[in-house]
Amino acid sequence: MNDLTGKVALVTGGSRGIGAAIARRLADAGAAVALTYVQAADQARGVAKQIEADGGRAAIIQADLTQPNGAAEAVEQTVRELGRIDILVNNAGFLTYGPLAEVSAEELDRVLAVDVRSVFLAAQAAARHMGDGGRIISIGSCFNGRVPGANFVLQATAKSALIGLTKGLARELGPRGITATIVDPGPIDTDMNPADGETADFQRSLTALGRYGEAEDIAAAVAYLAGPSGRYITGTTLAVDGGYTV
Repeated sequence: MNDLTGKVALVTGGSRGIGAAIARRLADAGAAVALTYVQAADQARGVAKQIEADGGRAAIIQADLTQPNGAAEAVEQTVRELGRIDILVNNAGFLTYGPLAEVSAEELDRVLAVDVRSVFLAAQAAARHMGDGGRIISIGSCFNGRVPGANFVLQATAKSALIGLTKGLARELGPRGITATIVDPGPIDTDMNPADGETADFQRSLTALGRYGEAEDIAAAVAYLAGPSGRYITGTTLAVDGGYTV
């Protein structure tokens, strides 16, 4: 495991599912971890208490990333409470699907605000504090590389925007020793997309391994990229999707 002792990480949307697994994994590697939530305060406190019970340090931050100041303020609060920021994990996002004709302008704005704008603004704020060895890691989607059917136009649009954003960050921040990467999950067993859900069999059929992954699979990839082993990886995407895009 990469040693993250002395590092500080911010994980957006860290109260449950993939975000909670990432927060715990980074803490296990030695990082102090701040995690954001919108309404699930009890779940966020539960993740923080587990980290602290295991000997780590954690902070929870209420942040509405649909608001223009939400992402940057989460970064600044992390610095105030934990002293610095070395690792930013942009995990918060929406799982959206439905016919193109039914996507409203309001839904489009809400999804892009969280999945794209908040990532940009969080990276902008974090970059002001990061030094050599900084990491900006965004959680994308297997829809970046393959859209297997209808009803995923909004999801594919939002998550694909992270590719250009991440390449731009890599070029601009690389001279300062800061990397920018994406982890693209495939079907992952969470409360948002359970392995026994109504579309689960179809999703399994699209993977080479024929099964769902677990949140810990994504957390392991993030921890790898966040630590010393990821120091020469930037501007690219790591697919952790069971062969979804093969």
